[in-house]
Amino acid sequence: MTQKTYFIADLHLTENRPDISAAFFKFLESNILNQDVDALYILGDFFEVWVGDDYVTELARSVATKLKAISDSGIPVYFIHGNRDFILREHYANLAGMTLLDEQTVIDLYGTPTVILHGDEMCTQDIEYQKFRKKSRGWWWPKLMLAMPLWYRKKIARNAREKSKLSQADKPIEILDVVDDAVLSTFKRHKVVNMIHGHTHRPNIHTYSLNGQTLTRTVLGDWYEQGSYLIVTPQEQRLINTPFK
Repeated sequence: MTQKTYFIADLHLTENRPDISAAFFKFLESNILNQDVDALYILGDFFEVWVGDDYVTELARSVATKLKAISDSGIPVYFIHGNRDFILREHYANLAGMTLLDEQTVIDLYGTPTVILHGDEMCTQDIEYQKFRKKSRGWWWPKLMLAMPLWYRKKIARNAREKSKLSQADKPIEILDVVDDAVLSTFKRHKVVNMIHGHTHRPNIHTYSLNGQTLTRTVLGDWYEQGSYLIVTPQEQRLINTPFK
């Protein structure tokens, strides 16, 4: 029996990009559904924006139906929040057959302890964003936002996206990337040698040496112009990027 686990992140699914959702559905049908797969992990920014589980668009419902079919077939689907969909809650997770995980979760990946996360907390040079992140992940901010009328939440999300685009355009790419000190601190905290994350949209496999150990950090790619996913087996990790045709 072939053992394999898939990891994806940063699809930024939205009605404005039907090519991304089409590529995602094709990925599921070709690689996951009715295949010999141990699990599918979604590491954040799955949706371009999420304003609450009380607003499930037609696209989000279609995505949930596809994922629920996978879950019902016996393949677990796990979800870690990103910076775009961090207020996605149990209602939608149940609709999609997904299990919500902590923002940093250690899993046993075929005998290798591995920490999985979205990754935005390791971009510590972006001080402005980190201040917002700390506030928005607190107990009160999501509760306050979800108590607001839907129209108001949509307006806030729209304004936040525009502000984010302008802010990122003015920042050097180094500020938007992870910082080695934060990466190594995360390795040490969880006592692991393997890490998988998204967020930076810079797919690659990085290695570090620490106390005689080799540490591996795999960065998942976004889906703006390609399908990007990681396949892990007991023998290897393969990062695959397939350009849209």
